[in-house]
Amino acid sequence: MVGQPAAIEALGLAPLVDGHNDLAWEARDQRAYSVEDLDTDLTGVYQTDLPRLRRGGVGAQFWSVYAPCERRGADAVTYTLEQIDFVHRLIARYPAELSYAWSGDDVRRAWRSGRIASLLGAEGGHSIDGSLAVLRDFARLGVRYMTLTHNDNTPWADSATDDEVHGGLTDFGREVVAEMNRLGMLVDLSHVAATTMRDALDVTTSPVIFSHSSCRAVTDHPRNVSDDVLARLSVNGGVLMVAYVPYFVNQDSADWSFGDRSTPAPRTTVDDVVAHVEHAREVAGIDHIGLGSDYDGVAAFPEGMGDVTGHALLIDRLAERGWSSLDLAKLMGDNILRVLDATADGSR
Repeated sequence: MVGQPAAIEALGLAPLVDGHNDLAWEARDQRAYSVEDLDTDLTGVYQTDLPRLRRGGVGAQFWSVYAPCERRGADAVTYTLEQIDFVHRLIARYPAELSYAWSGDDVRRAWRSGRIASLLGAEGGHSIDGSLAVLRDFARLGVRYMTLTHNDNTPWADSATDDEVHGGLTDFGREVVAEMNRLGMLVDLSHVAATTMRDALDVTTSPVIFSHSSCRAVTDHPRNVSDDVLARLSVNGGVLMVAYVPYFVNQDSADWSFGDRSTPAPRTTVDDVVAHVEHAREVAGIDHIGLGSDYDGVAAFPEGMGDVTGHALLIDRLAERGWSSLDLAKLMGDNILRVLDATADGSR
């Protein structure tokens, strides 16, 4: 739990909204999608459970629904539907703890009632199998954002971690962005190539998000966001949700991740994450930053941040560095709630 006065005050002003958590995928791998026992401490199984979410101060969670890039076509759609089903069953299993949310007002109502608002975000545009109808169905099932790519290109958008073939978005990719705008789905630009980021910002009529990315000027990793793109968020109205992944926030870890990994991973700390949060504040502005951990998506996190309780350590550290409760509240939740408010009326 947080201890700094500004951090404590901030948690009373806004819910802490985490932009990305891969529990659904881990549940597939570890426990055949069981939703049992998540109201107990499952340390050693997951980085996430309900008691630790509480200790981390989490008031709202975007649950990632995901299919690996090697799953293509209808197989990718099925994988994603299974993940959506897991999240809906999770919410139904713990109604006193969790509440489904689509809009900012849904999140606020859940938070006021003492429950953790639960939103869905699809990770990887390959999950729609090139079909706007599937995209619309995902929206009807409650998927609030879609990451345009994962680690590989789609037939219509370039990924940050693949060889560029489209030069950004294709014509169909621009149709996908337009349909997401119409549906009220957030266009998530984590994982996409810089050219795709810029193309999406050129054509979107709604604020975009980066659900789990950090700053390329601080750590030169292709999954991070360059300053020219960050600067455009102040015009677009979008939000960069800073990820905690060691090789996104620490240059030595990034270099290690591209090597043979035969040596121990370099040390990373909460101060590495702080450096990205503060850089994003400087370039994009205080109204365009948030948090997107990627818990249960990678094996290791900075020291003291190895599970969802790590949010509290970060908020406390920022308070120690002089962040006001109002600015912390913007980072934690108010900024992404503004984006949810602005896009809630899509015709699903």
